[in-house]
Amino acid sequence: MAFNGDFTPVLAKHTKNVSLVDILAVGVDRMQRNFEPMRKQVEAWKGTRLPDETAKLIIYRAFVEDDLDAPKHLARRVHDQYFNPQVPEFTPRTLWSLSNAFTGAFKDLDPIPQFKATACLASFLEVATAGTSPAQSVASAS
Repeated sequence: MAFNGDFTPVLAKHTKNVSLVDILAVGVDRMQRNFEPMRKQVEAWKGTRLPDETAKLIIYRAFVEDDLDAPKHLARRVHDQYFNPQVPEFTPRTLWSLSNAFTGAFKDLDPIPQFKATACLASFLEVATAGTSPAQSVASAS
């Protein structure tokens, strides 16, 4: 699963007075503050229906037009996981299901390429489906 977010490394030159407990507490607090926006994004994506032609166009743009930084050989895998999902929850033709098809295919990658592809996915899908609301069906990808 991919969401928009920030990555903040711990910047400490000297670790003598650094409290790992404090660093983790701040990190967990920041993470929990982002749960609500992530939950809303998931609900919006679950409510955004995709016609088959639109899903195919998004997959095409991702891999053939290189709009997503991901290896092209995953195109067939994304297509298969979206149109023939193995998990019943992903059966509805929604943006949520398409996102999960992408992230499922990314699991075949080594860790660093997997991270890079997953990090770009949310923004790619947002741009590809811009101008749609959860209550509307996506008529075409922009």
